[in-house]
Amino acid sequence: MKKRPLVVVTRRLPDVIETRMRELFDARLNHDDAPLSQEALVAAVREADVLVPTVTDRIDAALLGQASENLRLIANFGNGVDNIDVQTAMNRGITVTNTPGVLTEDTADMTMGLILAGPRRLAEGARVVPDDLEWHGWSPTWMLGRRIWGKRLGIVGMGRIGQAVARRARAFGLSIHYHNRKRLPATVEDQLEATYWESLDQMLARMDIISVNCPHTPATYHLLSARRLKLLKRDAYVVNTARGEVVDEMALARMLEANELAGAALDVFENEPAVNPKLVKLARQNKVVLLPHLGSATIEGRVDMGEKVIVNIKTFIDGHRPPDRVLPAML
Repeated sequence: MKKRPLVVVTRRLPDVIETRMRELFDARLNHDDAPLSQEALVAAVREADVLVPTVTDRIDAALLGQASENLRLIANFGNGVDNIDVQTAMNRGITVTNTPGVLTEDTADMTMGLILAGPRRLAEGARVVPDDLEWHGWSPTWMLGRRIWGKRLGIVGMGRIGQAVARRARAFGLSIHYHNRKRLPATVEDQLEATYWESLDQMLARMDIISVNCPHTPATYHLLSARRLKLLKRDAYVVNTARGEVVDEMALARMLEANELAGAALDVFENEPAVNPKLVKLARQNKVVLLPHLGSATIEGRVDMGEKVIVNIKTFIDGHRPPDRVLPAML
């Protein structure tokens, strides 16, 4: 009988996925759901045939340098692979896969929610009744927000998620603008009624709401830098459901403190799970909405991710190229 591969899973996954993994592989699961220590990660790459990490696991060159020859596949439980040194993995003959596509609609839903949350003051309003704050009933002038219908939305990164956000935003009457590494085909632009900006700077200066939907790569680190954030209008909002590293958090906090921006809504942070204390203070002042990385947090989404991981592992151990292989050139 052929030996089943040892698959080490770094975090707790949905029960149905873990059960299937136990059926198919020699799966070592993380029942405590606490992130693995560095020592545990080193032990995992020395023992595993397949490693299943998540975005919270840093699989860098130093860790990969301690991997045994048995490790031949890193099947990431997640779409982004900025937590993995893909080039080093490839140099060592290790295949890397991810789980693209399955999180698109969930993340776009959350993005649209945050686009509404900032201008319409949803988080602030949701605290009034349960926190027993002073409220005297409806008033023509109390807690007024900003209309989003008719405003300009600038999408930074027009991949699957960016396009899904554009479809939702159109239904809310927003004017769609975007900046991307490559311009979309004319047919897609027409469907989305989207205006392309080759210059990110020029787009930023003209938008009412900015939605960050690009991956984190070396090229996009602090893409929204202090200089670029200064280009935004004082009544603009910033929404980020992509990666915290894409936005200069300190610069954003300073601008919010100085009332140089209308607000921000963030689901991701530069140093997760740590959150910049300035942002926490600003959230208490109702100048920013903060969510704990919930963009893709649906039961259906997590199960779909797990199924993709299983397909990638099964295809690989059967001697075929996994469908979601990641190459350095793709990043």
